[in-house]
Amino acid sequence: MLKIVIAGGFGAGKTTAVGAVSEITPLSTEEYLTEASADVDSLAGIEAKQTTTVAFDFGRLSLPDAPVPLELFLFGTPGQDRFVDLWYDLSLGAVGAVVLVDTRRLESSFTPVNFFEDVGLPFIVALNQFDGAHRHHPEQVRTALELPASVPVVTCDARDPNHVAGVLLALVGHAMNNAFTNRAGHAPTTLQDA
Repeated sequence: MLKIVIAGGFGAGKTTAVGAVSEITPLSTEEYLTEASADVDSLAGIEAKQTTTVAFDFGRLSLPDAPVPLELFLFGTPGQDRFVDLWYDLSLGAVGAVVLVDTRRLESSFTPVNFFEDVGLPFIVALNQFDGAHRHHPEQVRTALELPASVPVVTCDARDPNHVAGVLLALVGHAMNNAFTNRAGHAPTTLQDA
């Protein structure tokens, strides 16, 4: 069993990704956006968005046919910066994280990238390919987000269960490689060791 965090900016598709791949009815804490949040939750580029996650999303995915059978517990974070304190709790015990990126609102991706770099949790970046949005090459996004070459950058459609499962497997592989590197002589300093 592995715990995985799915993070990203406001409206990046985290709830959609958890729902697309979960084999159980996902637990969702979606609430309607209100006038009270209008000044802090910019809807520029996502004008049709009506709800937002206020605590976390939870889903489960079993992969019995993977090279090593896996059961993944998925925790989707709220996307707004004001919820960063909650990200610490959601990240405890996690093997790694997916930072889901909406390239139409790339600036909202810096906070989650910086968060996982700061806490030392292995992560990958997944570019959510929204309908009608310009498709950026992963290396262009790597440069824009100032990501080291060691952080995988992949593309996906958060609505497609196969895409999301592929992203999760890429993360597990990355986290395992990171763990082996740490065992080879570098002391890990991640939240899962706290």
